[in-house]
Amino acid sequence: MEIKHSRLHSARALGPRSSSVLLVSMAFVALVAAVVWHAGPRAAETAVMVPAPVVDEVAPPGAATETAVLAGGCFWGVQGVFQHVKGVTSAVSGYAGGDARSARYETVGSGMTGHAEAVSITFDPRQISYGRVLQIYFSVAHDPTQLNRQGPDSGPQYRSAIFPVTAEQARVAERYIAQIDEAKVFGRPIATRVEPSKTFYPAEAYHQDFLTRHPRHPYIVVNDLPKIEDLKRLFPESYRPEPVLVTATAGS
Repeated sequence: MEIKHSRLHSARALGPRSSSVLLVSMAFVALVAAVVWHAGPRAAETAVMVPAPVVDEVAPPGAATETAVLAGGCFWGVQGVFQHVKGVTSAVSGYAGGDARSARYETVGSGMTGHAEAVSITFDPRQISYGRVLQIYFSVAHDPTQLNRQGPDSGPQYRSAIFPVTAEQARVAERYIAQIDEAKVFGRPIATRVEPSKTFYPAEAYHQDFLTRHPRHPYIVVNDLPKIEDLKRLFPESYRPEPVLVTATAGS
């Protein structure tokens, strides 16, 4: 059974709505999540510690910020992971791969826009390298061997994709994917695509900081909170207990 959260958790499900309808929706999702949980392996992907990249980016001298745009299934979990990474100053959920007109949640959910749910990660290259960001992405944030799906969600909008913002990022990403494939770390080929020259569009406000604001949401409990624990376990030196939130950044 699949849970397509783009259908079960629509824009209005968490916006202004009667409490009775919200409770029914949440109860239904909890029931489906429980069925998936007991039907087989847990919905969240099993974390795999991927070796550090042999080829990493050399940050320009004096650079204080850099941006990485990554897609790995539902952006709630990917954003939540990187908000807990030291050196990350911002992680914003959004869309990449399509045009500005179609960068809306309900439209992207059709799977026909070219967009993937993505996260724009701003980080300090003096504290964490682009290669380290990718290492966490491949190890913890998602399963890079799944093609056009991630866990319970299916469709090209949930694909594994890297949207490099520079030619150097593209080079590092492509070499890293080849390295992981050659090492047969996962036992299956990497499905991650490198898609340069794509614009990132921030998602609607109700998607930002979703994991932190809704820690008891059934989808978050089953699919995403385990990723935070995996980050803490596999990358303790990079783990930050207090997440850097979009709402806090906007208010500063």
